[in-house]
Amino acid sequence: MTLTPRRLFAVCAAALLALSGAVVAAAPAGAQPGVATMTNIRTGLNTGFDRVVLDMTGPAPQASYEWVDELIADGSGDIVWLTGEHFVAVSTTPARAHDDNGNRTYPGPDKFRTRNLRNVMAVAVTGDYEGYVSIGLGTRYKSWVRVFTLTAPTRVVIDVGH
Repeated sequence: MTLTPRRLFAVCAAALLALSGAVVAAAPAGAQPGVATMTNIRTGLNTGFDRVVLDMTGPAPQASYEWVDELIADGSGDIVWLTGEHFVAVSTTPARAHDDNGNRTYPGPDKFRTRNLRNVMAVAVTGDYEGYVSIGLGTRYKSWVRVFTLTAPTRVVIDVGH
């Protein structure tokens, strides 16, 4: 069978359409373009600092932090009780910890102790509300904090000095 230019164009267009459809079908269920979705929280002890990592899918969100007197739950305004003498509130946006159907994408606990770390005593998810995911850290003492994002894969990294 000989392909005329018109037929060749139609075959190429159909192949591109099928290929682009396969790419769309491969996107994770509940994925929202342009919003990072939290899937996990990891902790680790490093020389000179503790590290908390928020694993995400999607584009890297903006992240910021502040030392606070108490941690407040996003949406409700309730105090989040967490082990620690001092508290760091970390905020990421645009971000979420749920899918389009409202199902949690982070399967871990909302609060947990970090006995393997020197300064960070506990971590809490303090919010998943209106495009923000908020995390609270309870620490033994105030020290330096560094918050930044990495890509491939997307992560928010929180380092707290000992």
